Amino acid sequence: MSNVEESQRQKKIGSVLQRDLVEVLQGAATQGGMQGVIISVSKVKVTVDLSVAKVYLSIFPNAKAKELLEGIKSNTPLIRHELAQRTKNQLRRMPNLEFFIDDSLEYIEKIDRSLKGEENPIKDPSILDKRKKS
Repeated sequence: MSNVEESQRQKKIGSVLQRDLVEVLQGAATQGGMQGVIISVSKVKVTVDLSVAKVYLSIFPNAKAKELLEGIKSNTPLIRHELAQRTKNQLRRMPNLEFFIDDSLEYIEKIDRSLKGEENPIKDPSILDKRKKS
């Protein structure tokens, strides 16, 4: 049996983590003096064995995304601990967290600009950077 479809348990854990992660990350950014930064958790995918949660973040403004992602990654143990405190009544074990930038909105915008004729990848192939697989 191939498990392509997420189980109800995976989805439930993903949504619990997603809700609490937004609060934890946004709070940390504000406390860290990063005013005007919006961090949203676009999706959380939990592995079949529930040991790893892949967290996809959208960060605005986009220019701060890489810097913020590095900060988040270096603080993963603290973030995981904070989440464990918040979810202890719902989760027995806190999965390990892996953070990624969700660039799907950026990708959609590029396609949109191309369709509107603002950017033409046929006339200017340099705008066709290879899509990263996550």
